[in-house]
Amino acid sequence: MPLYEYRCEECNFEFEVRQKFSEAPKEECPKCGGKVKKLISQAAFTLKGGGWYQQGYVHKSSEGKADKPEPAKIDPPKPDPKPKAAKKETKPSSKVANG
Repeated sequence: MPLYEYRCEECNFEFEVRQKFSEAPKEECPKCGGKVKKLISQAAFTLKGGGWYQQGYVHKSSEGKADKPEPAKIDPPKPDPKPKAAKKETKPSSKVANG
C-alpha cells in the first residue's frame, strides 16, 4: 500500500497515512480537526535482491570496484618471411600481319 503525506492547513501538522489506491483521501487533521492537503512527496524506490543491475551492469573485481572494459586486442599483420621477387613487366610483341 502506498504511503501518503498530508499537512494540516490550520496547524501545519504533517502526518503520513498508508492507504489503498481505492480509499478516499483524508480530509481532517488527526491533531486539531482542521482541513488537510495531500502533499506531493518523493517516492521511496528501492531495488532489492540480485536483479538486473548486478547481473547486467556491474562487473566485480578483486578490489570490489567495477572493472573497466579492456580494449579489443588486434594483432598487427605479420611480414612475409621471404620477400617476393619483383616481376618484370613484359610487353607483348606486336606483329603486324601483312596481307
